[in-house]
Amino acid sequence: MSINVVLALMIIASFLVAIPLHEFGHALMALWLGDRTALNEGRMSLSPRAHLDPLGTLMCVILAFQPGLAVGFGWGKPIKTDPWKMRLGPNTGTLVVAIAGPIFSLLIGLLAAVGVRFLPPVLFTEPFLIRLPQLLLVFASVNVSLTLFNIIPLYPLDGYQILYALLPTRQAAQFSKSAQYGPLIILALFFLLPFLAQFSGLSGFFLFQLPFYIWQGSLIILSLVTGSIPVSHGILGLYLYNIPGLH
Repeated sequence: MSINVVLALMIIASFLVAIPLHEFGHALMALWLGDRTALNEGRMSLSPRAHLDPLGTLMCVILAFQPGLAVGFGWGKPIKTDPWKMRLGPNTGTLVVAIAGPIFSLLIGLLAAVGVRFLPPVLFTEPFLIRLPQLLLVFASVNVSLTLFNIIPLYPLDGYQILYALLPTRQAAQFSKSAQYGPLIILALFFLLPFLAQFSGLSGFFLFQLPFYIWQGSLIILSLVTGSIPVSHGILGLYLYNIPGLH
């Protein structure tokens, strides 16, 4: 299986924009609720330097350059908050701030998909110009993939904070003990299990194909907005443009 280098670079570039937007969404919501912690720590910024997490970024790079199907998601540095300063109270405030990032990424992805829908048809017919709608679609997919990926209840993903805020106090305290293992579990789910699946004959089991299902889910959601795309194989063909047999 070959590596689509242009697609991989598009994914990484999109991630470097999407992660600051995602984390900015958290920080902005916290500020609206009265907590200035993120602002004071310089997280009210769209600079990648303020938000990139080395391990989360490395995950995106590896997934982008994997042979066959290139996908793009990872995580950024968690936004620190002071729940007791939020007007909605500590639990509700934490919940709302945690949800804000995925919702912000989803809205950005859908907005980019609207852009793809209304691009001039000529951009889809020229081998060079088609890179513009492809990049816009890849950016949309990375943002929606971030939303789907981040609802997984593992630290440092937003799903961890969402579940923590929803659990009763005693269960939340027990659940918090899983935080130290979160990154390792994520790496096992998205790298170790797919690797082992190649040799075990269990590649059809959904837990061994999580990157594929997140990517597929993003395209299904985006297709509801983009409608019919004037490219062979539609939205899939545009995303994978340059892959033999799909352009």
